Amino acid sequence: MPATPTELALRQARSFLLEHGNVPVGSINESIARSWQRSVIAGLLPTGRLANAEEASGSNFRHAIAFSRELLAHSIPVMEYLYEQVKNSHSMVILADKRATLMHTIGDLDFQNKADRVALSTGSSWNELHRGTNAIGMALVEASCVEINGAEHFLERNGFLTCAAAPIMAANGELIGLINISGDQRSRHPHTLGLVSMAARMVENRLILSSCKRNILLHLHAHSEGIGSVAEGIVAISDDEWIIGANRIGLAMLHLNPADLSGTPLNRCIDVSLAELLSRHKHRPGAPTQVHSHNGATFFVQVQVPENSLSLKMFSASSANVPADALTSVDTGDTNWHIAADKARHIADKPISLLIHGESGVGKSFFARALHNSSSRRNSPFVVVNCAAVSENVIETELFGCAPGAFSGARREGCIGKLREVHGGTLYLNEIGNMPLSMQARLLHVLQERKVLPVGGGKPIDIDFALVCGSQRNLREETDKGSFLRDLYYRINGLTVNLPALRERSDFQKITELLLSEIMPGHDIYLAPDLLEQLGRYTWPGNVHQYSNVLRAASAMLDVDESQINWKHLPEDLVEELTKIPKIVPLEAVRAVPQNLDDLSRTAIKQAMESCHGNISEAARRLGISRQTLYRKLNT
Repeated sequence: MPATPTELALRQARSFLLEHGNVPVGSINESIARSWQRSVIAGLLPTGRLANAEEASGSNFRHAIAFSRELLAHSIPVMEYLYEQVKNSHSMVILADKRATLMHTIGDLDFQNKADRVALSTGSSWNELHRGTNAIGMALVEASCVEINGAEHFLERNGFLTCAAAPIMAANGELIGLINISGDQRSRHPHTLGLVSMAARMVENRLILSSCKRNILLHLHAHSEGIGSVAEGIVAISDDEWIIGANRIGLAMLHLNPADLSGTPLNRCIDVSLAELLSRHKHRPGAPTQVHSHNGATFFVQVQVPENSLSLKMFSASSANVPADALTSVDTGDTNWHIAADKARHIADKPISLLIHGESGVGKSFFARALHNSSSRRNSPFVVVNCAAVSENVIETELFGCAPGAFSGARREGCIGKLREVHGGTLYLNEIGNMPLSMQARLLHVLQERKVLPVGGGKPIDIDFALVCGSQRNLREETDKGSFLRDLYYRINGLTVNLPALRERSDFQKITELLLSEIMPGHDIYLAPDLLEQLGRYTWPGNVHQYSNVLRAASAMLDVDESQINWKHLPEDLVEELTKIPKIVPLEAVRAVPQNLDDLSRTAIKQAMESCHGNISEAARRLGISRQTLYRKLNT
């Protein structure tokens, strides 16, 4: 490990940068070199005056505090604990928001007096643009833990400081702030960066437990004893088995990035379904269970289920609370859905396979679970295999299992596979149209013989299960193309039902009410009438799954005293899409259309402004006039 440059060497490197535009290769750490260059681009000089916009005004700071109230609430107890570890070391503990504004500080009085002289105090900005290279600003830019000592600071006035900062990530993967320890560089301690890193993890864990308390949480660790510690991974799961939140350790354990949140199903990461985890949780609450990631890692999972969880009721095959006819409980009044449920009910306990057609997100998995819970197999496993999410080289062992040591990389004890795991229950093959032809042939043989032979040989094993398949594709057309086996199609197509797209359903308001009651249980949350009408006319390419995510995000945007979701709570891209949908003009309004040009003009402008929700530019574009002309007409 290279030695830390001396103060003289750092000064010389900084002078070289100012004169030549770069630093000598190998003279300083690369990340510090990048930060110095950003400081120069920002117009800063090591001995020059500071930028003007460096401290928040009273009103802006109050707004920043209000915006960060959850971050503050969960960080202050951790900061107080952290300060106890560094007390009387000529230092202070600092919380900054994602803009590098200092939100809260705790520190030794003797050091705070020095810190005040360089504006290391609440309300000040320590963004690199204003303060040059420093741990706070640099940690936000680099999105990683950073330590800056003495002359590594770009501004010479900050050279007496040693600073260590660790970013804080929200459950949705967004970087929302950081914790920092700053002190006199003469009192620098080698463990300071480790302390702030641990503190940031503690805050992240508190944040995800608070913000995702209505979701199923999975607590992960390589050792069962590590669950509950600051080093545990935490992952939040939606009711339709998507990973919607995680702390930094949870992401690392599942080999995910923040961008993967809300776009990755759980079964793409581990070899145990949510239904199976819930079933194990019901029989042994709080007991960790061992799982395997699809990257080969082994770790323990503890399930935390919120009270009145719809997931536990709908997904757990062994739940005693599952209604006698779950298909009735998920029938919300749409005629096409009701017809599909009624047809499926008639074959629930018959040796007839079900094929569910429908677009992505319409609820095919949800429907399949309801059918299972309406059958006499409800107390046996419900196993899901997403054929679109499992790679071709994995799906064979995923379905059929493998004998011990069947191939290089196989587990020593082998694996039983989904077809043996589901014995006595219901197997749901989602997006079966994506199954490779070679696997289709093996599956057909299993369905004909009702026996499974693991990969690598062994004795055929008898199996018994009900089969439900789902597909976006028209499998009859796929058989004509030769991409789906005709014999397999006839075998799985005992009965076909078609689930309607969300835009085709007549129970949109009821679906909205049910989703909101699940997203915000115990709160009377509702949509503004005009917004509900416009949402009901949107095409919803992602169907119920997409709509659920929109409502979940909009609910999170509500203030504490708000109960009505309005346009301001929606994502801007969705608002833009909704405003493109022409509103339905009542018959009475058509009959009352004004007959002179001035009235027609005023009516057209009024309708355009209403449909664009006051957006002058969009209204002018739709009317085919300039913004200036529209302004003039609005003021006449």
